[in-house]
This record gives sequence, C-alpha cells and structure tokens, in this order.
Amino acid sequence: MRITSVLRTTVSRTTRGAALAVTAGLFLLLGGTASPSVADSSPSASPSEDGDAPTRAGTSFRTATEIEQGQKATAGASTGDYLYWSFPADSGRRPTVKATVKLPDAAQTSSTWQIDVYDGLRRRQACQYGAQTRTAGAEAGSVELSCTLRTVRAWSEQWANDPLPGTYYIRLTATDLGTADLGLPVDAEVRVDAKDVGGAAAVDGSLAEPLVPGIAMTTEEGDESSDDSSTAVLSSLEPDDGWASGWWSDRWVWTTVGGVLAALAGVGGCSLTRGAGQPSRVPPGS
Repeated sequence: MRITSVLRTTVSRTTRGAALAVTAGLFLLLGGTASPSVADSSPSASPSEDGDAPTRAGTSFRTATEIEQGQKATAGASTGDYLYWSFPADSGRRPTVKATVKLPDAAQTSSTWQIDVYDGLRRRQACQYGAQTRTAGAEAGSVELSCTLRTVRAWSEQWANDPLPGTYYIRLTATDLGTADLGLPVDAEVRVDAKDVGGAAAVDGSLAEPLVPGIAMTTEEGDESSDDSSTAVLSSLEPDDGWASGWWSDRWVWTTVGGVLAALAGVGGCSLTRGAGQPSRVPPGS
C-alpha cells in the first residue's frame, strides 16, 4: 500500500513536471516567433540613401520607371501628362502607394488628380482605403494622394480580380483640368511601402511564376559582342529575399501549438478517467 502510494505520487509529480516543461517551451517558442512578426508588420524601410532614386517617370506601361519599395521617386512633368512607375510586390504584403504633386503657381483653375494601381496583368486594382482622387483649388500649392491595396495573395481563381505576386504599375494624372492650365510644369513624388500581414493572408496554392513583364534583356559579362549570350529576364527588380519567399508564416507556429495542446489534453483526460487503480481491500492476484 505505502509503495503503491509513493509510486502514484511520483508518477503524478513527473506528469506535472513534464506538462510545466512543455508549457514553458511553448511560451519560449511564441516569444521567439513574435518578435520577427512584429518587426515585419512595420512598413518597409528605405533601401539606401545613395542617391539612386529615380528622377523621371515613364509615359506608358512599357516605359514605366521601376522603383523599389521604401524608395522615393521624383519626376518633373507637365499638367496633362500620364506618369507611370512600377514596383514589385510579393504574397502576404499589403502595398501602400503615396503620391504628392506640387502644383504650379500660375494655375488659374482647380484640378482633379488621381492615382491608379494596376497588377502584372494590367488589371486596375481597387484601393482598400486612401484618398485615391483629390481636387485642388487654383491657390493650392500641392495635392497628396494615397492608395492602400488589398493584401497580395499567393494564388487565386482565374475569374477573380485578387492582387497576385508580381509587378505593379502606378499611373498618376490629372483627370479634370482647365484648358488654360494645360502644359504647366509640375513636380511629382511617389513612394511605395508594404506591410507584412503574416499568416492571416496565407492560402493553399502558389503561382508558377510572378506576373511580371518579360521584355527586358540581359547580357552576360564578358560576352557583350555575342548575340547568343542575351537572355530574356522577367524583371530587373524583385523583393529583397526573392519571389514567393514568404512560405513560412505564423500558421505553422499556431498549428504546432494546437497539436501540443491537444496531446496534453489527451494525456490529462486519460489520467482523470482511468481511476485510482485496484482497490486496496482486494489482495493482489485475486
């Protein structure tokens, strides 16, 4: 009797110790994975301050100026022009495009400016929120526009218009402008930042290739005179850690945590339902 009681006490303490150890491990795991998640949720930082930011804009989709996320691009143009930029966006990211137009002092009428964002298939993407269109009076010095897209998905149905990984195009223009103000000089600034949404935007699927243009050509070093060395590339810009690099998400962590908690619940339920064993009044072997 006394030996059986001691064994039961030892097993109970061992089970509690194992449960506490597993729980402590889970807290450490969650604490270790929370920091990168919080860090990724902030807008992307500027890549460098080396003065390589573009100072011009394209006039069509094919001539769009490429910019990186977190990089401010500037351009000088005339009222009535269409300005185009392009940037890469990967799955699990929520891009935000901001534009500032410095209006001319000689403007005589009010003007309405608009910023549009298109995906790699040149489908216009709706803004989740932000001031996509604004009207500035004749005395206004500048106008600021903003467009936050929906979260980029790794995969989508063919009939859907969901944002997909690839190149995105920015078009900035004046949609309502007086005839007397056409051709006046303006200065435009564009910046793109992206927020990492995390596992909440993960889907079961991925594209074979990102939706990027394939018109660029590159030549291997040392073989500039040879035409055979030129090969087509998808795009000269891509995310810092490569396309579709965000296969890891916090869903893996929560799935593991759920499995461990389910196992602990099973062990606890078995311990509660198995009873106290053989009654003390029954002799062994009977």
